[in-house]
Amino acid sequence: MELFRQFSFCTVFFRMFFVTVNFWLYASVIVHAKTIIASGAKLQGDHKQISFVIALSKKVPIKVFTLAKPYRVVIDLPEVKFRFPAGLGRKGRGLVSAYRYGLFARGKSRIVIDAKVPVLVKQAYVRAGRGQQPAKMFIKLVKTTSSIFALNLTKRILMEELEPENPILLKAVVKKPIDKKKNAQKYDKNDTRPMIILDPGHGGLDTGAIGRRGTLEKNVVLEYSKLLRDELIKTNRYRVVLTRSDDTFIKLRDRVKIARAKKGDLFIAIHADSVPRKRRRRNQIRGGSVYILSSKGTRTKKDELADDLAADASNRDDLISGVVVPRNAKPAVKNWMVELAQRETNIRSRHFARIQIDLMRKKVRMHDHRVHSANFRVLKAQDIPSVLIELGFLSSKYDEANLKSVKWRRKSARTIIKAIDKFQKTVVRFGQIQ
Repeated sequence: MELFRQFSFCTVFFRMFFVTVNFWLYASVIVHAKTIIASGAKLQGDHKQISFVIALSKKVPIKVFTLAKPYRVVIDLPEVKFRFPAGLGRKGRGLVSAYRYGLFARGKSRIVIDAKVPVLVKQAYVRAGRGQQPAKMFIKLVKTTSSIFALNLTKRILMEELEPENPILLKAVVKKPIDKKKNAQKYDKNDTRPMIILDPGHGGLDTGAIGRRGTLEKNVVLEYSKLLRDELIKTNRYRVVLTRSDDTFIKLRDRVKIARAKKGDLFIAIHADSVPRKRRRRNQIRGGSVYILSSKGTRTKKDELADDLAADASNRDDLISGVVVPRNAKPAVKNWMVELAQRETNIRSRHFARIQIDLMRKKVRMHDHRVHSANFRVLKAQDIPSVLIELGFLSSKYDEANLKSVKWRRKSARTIIKAIDKFQKTVVRFGQIQ
């Protein structure tokens, strides 16, 4: 009888086990079937005409348009998972100097092709897959003159005015470019703990630096920021918000808007650096650095180099995303109150940067022990102390290994938490830093 009971129990248990496993396998197949995957991309052609082909798991609708200054071709499509090798698109061919891809907004992916000269989109379509063959997106570009390019650009604008997109969708994109529920913790309105804004750099279209072993900056800084957020929350001393919690492209000005909307008390941008292949002894150029926004005063050669870094495409989200940002000719009105607020914010930013460097240098390798300043757009919140921390150089195999190490991340994250603690005590004690 006892044997029979054991047998019955085992039979029921294993049946339930296999039913559960089959259910989850079936569910995963359904989810996978809904996911659109881009598995490969290829450029074919020369300096007169070129074809851009992408393999897709299913046929999707696309929208293609061109932009000038510089010349770009933008392709919008539904949300796609790009399973491309790291660094694909950085080297162009023929008419194309480079291309980039990624999640542009919720439910929307974007591909931006950088053209060396004016081009026309001669063909643009997606062909359904046949048998074992995947679906393919086919874009054919041909060389043209600047005048013809401008004419076709005007036609596109007029067409969009006559046939606008769904106004509800357009309104949602303009007013809510960021999924706040995704990126923000929920806190009680009466919670007076300091609000810390963590800003993982890059994301989506913008991969950032690429390590010697293919590590993407956008991924490693996101993982680091999540770990830092969790460690800060454990202290129960702070409220914490991430500007992005997944691989989504967020404009620089929107990152600052998040910080101000959440009434941040401290803004910390997390990045990883890199040096060009041409530079010798790349492994010897390594370690962390801390930056604040440029202000008038003594400037070093390294600060000037940092400005060059801040002025390149990584600091120009309108070029990265393929979106034209209107630039008003009217200069910003700066009265004495704004200058005073900005001056106080810069003083507090520098104070935190000094605390951070002093604590960080004791635990992890630093590239430089001085506070650097540069014109990073993400640091331009006038009323929130803001710093940008470069964790290390992905071009160094040593730093790349550290950035992928959970143990190293925890060790360096603790220095940031200690710096925040010390900074907040100083602010509470003196009211302001002078």
